[in-house]
Amino acid sequence: MTSCYFAYGSNMNPARMRARGLHFTDAEPAILPGFRLVFNKQSHCRPSVAYANVEQASHGEVEGVLYTLAGVDDLLLMDQFEGTPVRYSRDIFSVMTASGSRSTWIYVANPAFLNHNLLPESGYLAHLLAGREFLSAKYLDILSSQEYVVSEPIHGKDGLLRNA
Repeated sequence: MTSCYFAYGSNMNPARMRARGLHFTDAEPAILPGFRLVFNKQSHCRPSVAYANVEQASHGEVEGVLYTLAGVDDLLLMDQFEGTPVRYSRDIFSVMTASGSRSTWIYVANPAFLNHNLLPESGYLAHLLAGREFLSAKYLDILSSQEYVVSEPIHGKDGLLRNA
């Protein structure tokens, strides 16, 4: 079983991966050919905003980060964060890296959670942009021009104000 995971959403931010307690031994740029990035996965905790997803597009490409996970426990922990198998399904796809084609796990939103009338929040989009060291200038321009809604402040269990 592969220990690689391709991040195209908020997990392109390596700091987010570490903050979630996910361990990886390597991170490198990768491209998922034949797909395009969309923001149509309805948030489970904020139903008025969208998360990233991929959908087939014959001439499309999705840039992201290919992580080599430290172990199977990290993949199982990732399943919890992604809401697998309910909100996202985890399947094996091939991505292209500088060293060639690699098989990797990718999460794809389940159809019951798709809503094409939503936008991502600014705070969520900032996580995608935090993966800039792995992305091309052209792709960064696309992400930077993505329409979004301003993140609403939320209060943590400790009462402190946080951005979403």
